[in-house]
Amino acid sequence: MRVYVTGATGFVGSAVVKDLLKAGHEVLGLTRSDRGAEELRQQGADVHRGDLDDIQSVAAGAKDVDGVIHTAFNHDFSRYRESCEADRAIIAAIGDAIGSGGKPFIITSGIGLLAGGKLLTEDMRSLVDSSVMPRIASEEAAAAEVAKGVNVSVVRLPPSVHDKGDHGFVPILISIAKEKGISAYVGEGQNRWPGVHRPDAASLFRLAVEKGSKGEHYHAIGDGGIPFREIATLIGDKLGLPVKSVTGEAVAENFGWFAHFASLDVPASAAWTKQRLGWKPQGMGLLEDIEKNYFG
Repeated sequence: MRVYVTGATGFVGSAVVKDLLKAGHEVLGLTRSDRGAEELRQQGADVHRGDLDDIQSVAAGAKDVDGVIHTAFNHDFSRYRESCEADRAIIAAIGDAIGSGGKPFIITSGIGLLAGGKLLTEDMRSLVDSSVMPRIASEEAAAAEVAKGVNVSVVRLPPSVHDKGDHGFVPILISIAKEKGISAYVGEGQNRWPGVHRPDAASLFRLAVEKGSKGEHYHAIGDGGIPFREIATLIGDKLGLPVKSVTGEAVAENFGWFAHFASLDVPASAAWTKQRLGWKPQGMGLLEDIEKNYFG
């Protein structure tokens, strides 16, 4: 297959490109920079120049390929709702470029969009819409494209896609701990975070584009749910900082804008995904990865 990958030089997307090429596929990677273009060429991928702020430039890459994997997203939290709505528009534009001919189109979503406190499975959908939780715009857009006959499916990622070079939630927690002088958890710290090793997530995206089904949701889950207190304890130990519970107003005082994510309790299953696609995650778990690769 010739697969178009958006976000092709990003943390997840670059691993997807590598996995696709290793499996014998051709890759057309989206990038906006000369540096990104050179990185893609060095890997053996072709380059499509475009920018998320120019939706039609992104969609144009989807016209002459066999499938699309959409991992790009603007993570500027100062304009979060705007970024989510832009992603909705990008998904719609790519859907228009693909049409209803059956070409697979894989979009990226998150486990954290589902109502937590119970085991989250692939058949579950969010109980609220994007007016309440802006990031749900991507899944809403996917459903709209399915309704038009486009072959869209969804890969949901956990709070931590972990590996060397991570700039996501775990590095944010480490930075907050350094700033505050404590490694904190909320309440008893029993809220659970699932995780997945980056190469395992990449292989799931490949399997989804190879043999996924229209309208399905797949879960990229390696660790099903690690108590947040264990994550905070490991970070505290590695930094030589006290590990403390925070409650009430102290949660926001310690975590700031990250308080919502520090409180997430979203244990998740990938059992159906594994059975359906034959996905076999093999990478290290989140705690082992933090131990080995986040404090070098």
